[in-house]
Amino acid sequence: MENEILLLKGNEAIAHAAIRCGCDGYFGYPITPQSEVLETLSVLKPWETTGMVVLQAESEVASINMLYGGGGSGKRVMTSSSSVGIALMQEGISYMAGAEVPGLIVNVQRGGPGLGTIQPSQSDYNQATRGGGNGDYNVIVLAPNSVQEMADFVDLAFELSFKYRNPAMILSDGVIGQMMEKVVLPPFKPRRTEEEIARECPWAANGHGLKGRRPNIITSLEMDPVEMEKKNLHLQAKYKEIREKEVRYETTSCDDADILIVAFGSASRISLKAMETARKQGLKVGLFRPITLWPFPEREIREMARHLKGILTVEINAGQMVFDVRAAVDGSVPVRHFGRLGGIVPDPDEIVQELYKL
Repeated sequence: MENEILLLKGNEAIAHAAIRCGCDGYFGYPITPQSEVLETLSVLKPWETTGMVVLQAESEVASINMLYGGGGSGKRVMTSSSSVGIALMQEGISYMAGAEVPGLIVNVQRGGPGLGTIQPSQSDYNQATRGGGNGDYNVIVLAPNSVQEMADFVDLAFELSFKYRNPAMILSDGVIGQMMEKVVLPPFKPRRTEEEIARECPWAANGHGLKGRRPNIITSLEMDPVEMEKKNLHLQAKYKEIREKEVRYETTSCDDADILIVAFGSASRISLKAMETARKQGLKVGLFRPITLWPFPEREIREMARHLKGILTVEINAGQMVFDVRAAVDGSVPVRHFGRLGGIVPDPDEIVQELYKL
């Protein structure tokens, strides 16, 4: 069916969308709370219908290096994990960014630090948006707040990743990954042929068109510091273009608001309920939801802050996005943070109480 409607978990929606958007390969390792991605792919058996490769790797380190190889040959490849596993992938993600290799990483966050808990969290924000590996680089980060967006963002992440030859991440959490909602799945998009890949990805190291020219080499290594600086300046120019063109966000009841809640992912859904409750009590509260965490919508928040009395960031962590919001408003209005830790999800009434304190 072209536009099939199913009741799915967020993790299951990721798997269905991957098959439908022409993904060439998935390489991953089980870890709670994202294991349903690999499990669903194993049940659906896309290798029998589309030829998509699905492989349980021996580790997260192996998974990300398989992604490096697949993306380097121009293929649409992806992996998924949760927090602890994503931490193990950071070296490979840095390699991919340095070599300008596209690929999709899905992080269904759980609480930390360390092994932490299997309960939901948003404490990987800094890791995702700051480039958790070595060097000056950024990953495109999309933050879904529904099962529908889990499905929709797979194709979007691939499109952005290949457009800019840069790794992209869907930064979800255990709430969105495990909750069930009705989802309209995208229509089937066929996997690209080898000829299409050769035409669309002339940079790829896939052995196409080698007659009379040097084969493509995919690497992040450069021993000449002058050339390495040129490469870094090229990357910074690309990141600047992404910041200018790819910012995405959503606003709710912001036209007359004098207090703004800024929240992403599952925290934004809880904050929406808190906003509705606060408005019934007479507080003029609006909700700003960043959809791209990198690039962050700093300019849009800065403009809104001119008409506000204060901002409250709601995050399921100790306070990470709050620093980006404070940097955006540059002291023009007070910015406070509210969050819960250890896998505990904030309650809407707790958020309303924080709004009164603000």
